[in-house]
Amino acid sequence: MTTIELTRTDPELLADADAFSAALGELIRVIQFRDRDRACCYELSVSQCYALKAVADGGRLTVNELAAYLYLDKSTASRIANGLVDKGFVTRVRDEQDGRVVQLVATEDGREVHSRIEGDLTREYADLLEDFDPEFRGAIVKLVRRLRRSFAARVETEGGSCCVVTR
Repeated sequence: MTTIELTRTDPELLADADAFSAALGELIRVIQFRDRDRACCYELSVSQCYALKAVADGGRLTVNELAAYLYLDKSTASRIANGLVDKGFVTRVRDEQDGRVVQLVATEDGREVHSRIEGDLTREYADLLEDFDPEFRGAIVKLVRRLRRSFAARVETEGGSCCVVTR
């Protein structure tokens, strides 16, 4: 992995960035393990859970659109979609305007499993947030959305990057 030289020199900013990296890394690690353990309750991989969400929420998605949503290459997204098709949670249909295009659509079983997963997560997050004041809960949501946008703007969706990009 190549590291691009850091150009910021403010020691307080760098200390905050280091603390943020450590805290966020720990949070992501915990969430990944929680997601892994939770996904197996539905006989899905974590990637299949994310893919099912994308298809169920998106209506009809091509494999390329699914790959972009998951930040994966097309072949990996295709394998994930195949697994969902094999389980009966997703089906492939031809686009009505262009018969050459194949789209992924959630089946009734897929929508039901997706709904159960989302309901379980909502209840879990309600338990997590109930001790916070409503204004603070709103601020948490706003902050997480802003972080997601900031991180998403830095994610390469066309095959990834082996470099750590710093500003």
